[in-house]
Amino acid sequence: MAAPPYLCASSDGVELMLHIQPRASKTGFQGEHDGRLKIRLAAPPVDGAANDELTRFLAAAFGVQRRAVAIVSGESGRRKRVRIAGVDLEQAENILRDLI
Repeated sequence: MAAPPYLCASSDGVELMLHIQPRASKTGFQGEHDGRLKIRLAAPPVDGAANDELTRFLAAAFGVQRRAVAIVSGESGRRKRVRIAGVDLEQAENILRDLI
């Protein structure tokens, strides 16, 4: 089974291509949007609050420490690329399959 288009392996973990919807009623996975994984965040996109919520949420979802989650690109936009260290591609696929 091939990995979803928004998930790929990196040198030290996996990378996710994300579409972020800030100011949602609650934080959670929302499925796929335009080839990216859509995540709703309850935080507003002000003073880094949405990015903080995103890293906290992904760390909890993947069972890693928060410092293992890094925003690689798209820091100030809705379209982001995030690296999660310490998780391999198969683990990430299984986690996402269970959560989405």
